[in-house]
Amino acid sequence: MLTITHSPACRVPDHVLRNMFAARKAVFVDLLKWDVPVIAGRYEIDQFDDEHAIYIVLTGTSGEHLGSARLLPTTRPHLLDGLYPFLCEDGVPTGETIFEITRFCLDRSLRAAERRTVRNNLVRALVDHALRHGLTQFTAIAEMGWFQQILAFGWRCLPLGLPQEVDGALLAAFSISIDGETPRLLDEAGIRSDAFRAVDELAAA
Repeated sequence: MLTITHSPACRVPDHVLRNMFAARKAVFVDLLKWDVPVIAGRYEIDQFDDEHAIYIVLTGTSGEHLGSARLLPTTRPHLLDGLYPFLCEDGVPTGETIFEITRFCLDRSLRAAERRTVRNNLVRALVDHALRHGLTQFTAIAEMGWFQQILAFGWRCLPLGLPQEVDGALLAAFSISIDGETPRLLDEAGIRSDAFRAVDELAAA
């Protein structure tokens, strides 16, 4: 199932968000060793997990977390402008129709084939959300290995500056243009969505 929630205060089952924050801790803290806040020893939650964040979450039949991503409005403080503006050669793109993709998370319990399916569905969910809401651009930051995969998804993706080493990792900032052609470009690159067609879109409580 695909859930799009516009705030931690939304009327969404508590376990969906709890499982998402726990999965983020397992990936970004336990596996990748990021130095980010952990709440109650179980949940990765930072200063951007506020009422302005949008969460796109894929869950299994029992509500287990499969994959998720967080969208942040660029008209407010976000990761790229607050922590990594030096990655953008010509300034950080901002605007009402530009959102930043952060915390793209695939659950550690997934096998390789499952990871690909969940990844593809999560990418398509992000694009579908953008098209429904008139978003024209995503920005994001990624380590080079992941950035090279993102470039291969077929959509219009451009670096915002030269990659730079930060805390031992080579990071790149980039932008993704979204328009009516994007779904076709993803299809041609093999990024297809065959499941998770049910969508619950919840307004903030």
